[in-house]
Amino acid sequence: MNIELPVVKRVRHYETMFIVNPTLSEEEIKKQIETVKENIKKNEGELVACDDWGMRDLAYEINKQKKGYYYIIYFKAPAASIKELERLYRINENIMRFIFIKYDKKKLIAQWEKMVDEAQKKGKCE
Repeated sequence: MNIELPVVKRVRHYETMFIVNPTLSEEEIKKQIETVKENIKKNEGELVACDDWGMRDLAYEINKQKKGYYYIIYFKAPAASIKELERLYRINENIMRFIFIKYDKKKLIAQWEKMVDEAQKKGKCE
């Protein structure tokens, strides 16, 4: 008698920051942000908080651009989903740069929770 046990996926805490091309209209930038959020959800992620930094100067020019639209998402997801999310970022020509940060130690998770609290005070992440 074979009994199949459900596969338990360990959910981790992540932060992703990405920079959207500033030449897009405000509506197009919002659409890009929504696309990233949907991709996280489709890959078993749970959005926890968002922090909209808006248009800022870049530290150095990227694709002849001196500015970029910065956005941060705090989320929980299985580690396996990050590879697919990175792939989706890379093929999106409107995302100029991105980074994922994993918080996996108790002290780091406490830091993550503090940043989430600060971001949640600023507004919702749907």
